[in-house]
Amino acid sequence: MKPARDVTLHWPGKTTPPTHGDPGGTHDQWTTPDGSALIQGDNLAVLKSLARQAPATATLAYLDPPFFTNQVHSKKDRTTGKERVAFDDRWADRAAYLEALGARLSVLRELLAPHGSIIIHVDPKTSHYVKVMADEIFGDDAFASEIVWRYRRWPSRTPNFQRVHDVLLRYRKDPAVAPRWNPLYEPLAASTLATWGTNKQRAVFEEGGRRARSSSTSEPTVGAPMGDVWEIGVLAPVARERTGYPSQKPEALLERIVAALSDPDDLVVDAYAGSGTTLAVASRLGRRFLGVDQSDVAIETCLARLAEQGVTLTRRENGARPVTNRGAPCAKPRTPLTVARARGSRLKRAEPRQAPALVSSRLR
Repeated sequence: MKPARDVTLHWPGKTTPPTHGDPGGTHDQWTTPDGSALIQGDNLAVLKSLARQAPATATLAYLDPPFFTNQVHSKKDRTTGKERVAFDDRWADRAAYLEALGARLSVLRELLAPHGSIIIHVDPKTSHYVKVMADEIFGDDAFASEIVWRYRRWPSRTPNFQRVHDVLLRYRKDPAVAPRWNPLYEPLAASTLATWGTNKQRAVFEEGGRRARSSSTSEPTVGAPMGDVWEIGVLAPVARERTGYPSQKPEALLERIVAALSDPDDLVVDAYAGSGTTLAVASRLGRRFLGVDQSDVAIETCLARLAEQGVTLTRRENGARPVTNRGAPCAKPRTPLTVARARGSRLKRAEPRQAPALVSSRLR
């Protein structure tokens, strides 16, 4: 048998991104009593510093990087109507975009604990490039799933099918280690409810191992195991959670990711903090967060959003110590989670967990 041949991306001048080296620069940092942090600075420099000082400490990393739109994206103030640049998504070419993203993925891999996962949120225009590049960085055996986030939005005039989905690629740090995993469930199909009701089914097999039929039990079902196509609506213009930040994602989307791939007190990292959705959801679900962004607009949006949620944030300047992990990384109890409604719903816990208490504070 011939040895397997790796499939890789190539472009002129491509190099292997270093995971270490001089992190350089200074940054401002805001910390919380429970050990969470928001850091302003170049995310590559910050991540390199954290990977060097506190490797293998994060359980979950979520990346919502620029989508290679080659546009400058701004946030509009609802009161004054003035616009400020939130982030610049212009690139010399696709290779430059992939080099920048690949460098950050390589460092984040060092920051993940063996049981950890990373979610890379991209669109169909770049997902196939990012998938092959991530296979190189993490190993194709570390690929776990491709989640399709399907949404409805105002249709556009185009001689094509409407684009109504994003792609979320999940990779594991170490495929040989049991990952952090809390199963999620969605409502049963109408046909299933009509036939079997709301109780669990039991499969009945023939002697040869072939499934013959199903039977119903007396135990209530928690629903069907959640699939990899998620139908969650985009944020409406008048949604209460809308901040005005141009790339804001709905909390319902991040709730599924954070709840499934982390436990209370785990560290969740968002290297493109943006509007702060990941940080707000992680804090509300009892996780510690580490958010990084270079944009003044993003940092102000995150601070205001977390303050409104009652999170205490204390500013420390110029390179404070990084967030570190606490406790045994894998000795966590598992609790089933379920979804109340089919679309855009909040997660409901079968058994409540006690989240760390946070002290309210108003930020200036």
